[in-house]
Amino acid sequence: MHIDNIDRLILNRLIDNARESASSIADRVGMSIPAVTERIKKLQDAGVIAGYNVLIDNEKIGMDVSAFITIISESSAYFEDVVNQADSNPNVISCYTTTGSGSHILLVETENTSSLERLLRDIQSWPGVKRTETQLILSSYKTKNYLTTYEKETVDDTY
Repeated sequence: MHIDNIDRLILNRLIDNARESASSIADRVGMSIPAVTERIKKLQDAGVIAGYNVLIDNEKIGMDVSAFITIISESSAYFEDVVNQADSNPNVISCYTTTGSGSHILLVETENTSSLERLLRDIQSWPGVKRTETQLILSSYKTKNYLTTYEKETVDDTY
C-alpha cells in the first residue's frame, strides 16, 4: 500500500488522539468526512493501523518504577522460552529481540524497587537466562512516533 502525505497527516492525528472524530480529522486535512473514513478503513484493512491503545499514567496507578532489562542467554535454543515467559508476565510491557550482548530487551513496570527485585529474580530463573542487566528509566520525554510529511509530495489517491 502506498502511503501518501494525506495518509501521513491522518495517521499523525490518530497518533495524537486515537479517539479523534473523522469530522475533526477531515477539517484538519481538508477532506470530506467520508473520504477520511474510507482512508482510515483502508489503513486498517492493510494493517498499517494495527490497533488502538490506551496510554496510562503509571504513577497514578502505583507503578512507579520502569526499567529496561537486557537478557543475556546461554544459547539461542532458549529464544522461544524467553519470549513465552515475557508474554505471560504482566510486568513485562514489551519484549524486543536484539543484536549485541543480549538476546532480548524487556520494558518492565513495577510498583517499587522491591517488586523490581522480585521480578529480576523471576526473570533470572527463566530457562536459558545466564544473567540480566537493568537500566532504570528516570524520565520519559517522547512516547509518540510521528510520520514525516513531505511538503512537495504529490497526493496519490490510488491504492
